[in-house]
Amino acid sequence: MNNILFMKAKTYTIGICLLLLMQMGCKKQPETVNQQLTTNEHILNFFKSEIEQSVLALDSISTLNSTSDKIEAYKSARHHFKALEPILAFVDQNNYKSLNAPNILQVLEEDATDIKIRTPFGFQVIEELLHEEPLDTLALHQVVKMTSSRLKLIQGNTAIALKDYHIIWLLRNQVVRIATTGITGFDSPVLAQSLKESQYTYKTLLYVVDVFKDEFSSEAIYNDLKSSFENAIATLNHDFESFDRFNFIKNHTDNQLKLLVQTQDDWQVTFPFEMALTNNATSLFGENTLNVSYFTDYKSDTLKLKEKAEFGKQLFNDKLLSKNKTMACASCHVSDLAFTDGRKTFDNRQTRNSPTLTYAAYQQSFFMDGRAGSLEGQVVGVAENHDEFNLPMDSLVNRVMHNSEYKTSITTLYNNDRVEYNIRHAIASYVRTLNSFDSKFDKNINGLEHSLTQEEKDGFNLFMGKAVCATCHFPPLFNGTVPPNYTDTELELLGVPENNDTINAIVSTDLGRYNFYKTKEREHFFKTPTVRNIEKTAPYMHNGVYNTLEEVVDFYNRGGGKGIGIHEEYQTLPFDSLDLSESEQASLVAFMKTLTDADFNTRNE
Repeated sequence: MNNILFMKAKTYTIGICLLLLMQMGCKKQPETVNQQLTTNEHILNFFKSEIEQSVLALDSISTLNSTSDKIEAYKSARHHFKALEPILAFVDQNNYKSLNAPNILQVLEEDATDIKIRTPFGFQVIEELLHEEPLDTLALHQVVKMTSSRLKLIQGNTAIALKDYHIIWLLRNQVVRIATTGITGFDSPVLAQSLKESQYTYKTLLYVVDVFKDEFSSEAIYNDLKSSFENAIATLNHDFESFDRFNFIKNHTDNQLKLLVQTQDDWQVTFPFEMALTNNATSLFGENTLNVSYFTDYKSDTLKLKEKAEFGKQLFNDKLLSKNKTMACASCHVSDLAFTDGRKTFDNRQTRNSPTLTYAAYQQSFFMDGRAGSLEGQVVGVAENHDEFNLPMDSLVNRVMHNSEYKTSITTLYNNDRVEYNIRHAIASYVRTLNSFDSKFDKNINGLEHSLTQEEKDGFNLFMGKAVCATCHFPPLFNGTVPPNYTDTELELLGVPENNDTINAIVSTDLGRYNFYKTKEREHFFKTPTVRNIEKTAPYMHNGVYNTLEEVVDFYNRGGGKGIGIHEEYQTLPFDSLDLSESEQASLVAFMKTLTDADFNTRNE
């Protein structure tokens, strides 16, 4: 629990730092009367105008009689909301998330004494209500009113004070948001207007670039950046299902990321720190696109990280850390199997499948039920679990310090007396190295290879579109950590069955997240894992119920638990059935197999 609170405190601290840095930008603005509008005034005027127009359209919904007219008014309101998205999502992330939240009950678990259950509101909720039969006009009116009121509150209480590096962050965040959630249908659950709405947000980026035209020393970079946004808008003029997301990311998203690096060099931008997206990211699927330090306490233990990771690897593979000296981390996380064990459960004492540790660093919560807030905290959970290491941390420390080689490593690598933490940090540092971003897919979308088959490309486009896989498994990590801010790792209720049975299925008896806080609304919720290296990590699901990827895809295609007779009130899958053909399902499997890191393929040649 302390680890979860620590991660929340860290995220809060970063947010406060960002807010203070933004406020400092105000001090450089001219204070003369009748001055020409500053860049921040331009942005604020645009921001307030879009809110005002969105509110007007929202307020008209309740006055219109026909459902079709209400839907048209909603589309107008949504248009203006998406136009202000790049700015709102940057300056007020929490309100943006609330207004754009899915129509799923929100459960906020700060600790066992502070659990909040909130009914969602906002645009996605309105969209779904408008398409329900019969139309619940009272519920619709209430949600519209709440949404409109929140927008009015934001309009009257938002100050814009953006410095040059804020603008780069804002532009980069939106480019990545479009590629990772905008073109996937993530927030247009019924109307499937994601491509059109992405056009609206790109037009705002064009406006922002125009406002900051005088910052450019190079007219060529300015024109290239504008052209890249204009070309993306033209490409997005396409139907949802057949849209080529692979080529869009390769030819538009990655080009824009490169141009933003050129822009920040041209502006001579100095960044005060890095967020989750690195300040020099030049491709969505690049090895250095994400800042792994963002997902930990990056202010400490940053020296000699390579040596610390090597020490952590020794500890990871040593059975000395378990009570009976019969189990190591590597027992359940075998390197040749992408750090899984190939079993349904490791032994008869375990109830859950051993998840891959590859890319595990890029999360905000750990274990399948999200009960740990850091990799370091996860080590404690394993050590003190009676069915795993079964060794209290103080005893584990004694064993490590009685090993002369390990004692030397501790004393030379760590200049402090926090021996227990140092051991945990070393193991966590090793786990943070298990991310190579060098799969067949990565190499192809980055132009290093041209070996993807048409079936594999089709599979990616299905994953990102019609099959709605990417609305939970977000690229480039293909896990549940939501881009572009990466502050939340989602948990889902899929209705996973106890046995591989599609006729008389019953839900898994594992209550998942519920076991941590006993919140009924969290029964059977589990963290969304990465799909990277999935070819090597069978069997699948938290209980290892499915042995093949074909079985997993069939489960989703049927509509998860609902499709096999399991009825859970809070299931989070959006559709009853995906209606994927056999060839489309095969394409999905083919794509997922391209996400195997090169090292794991080499080991099996």
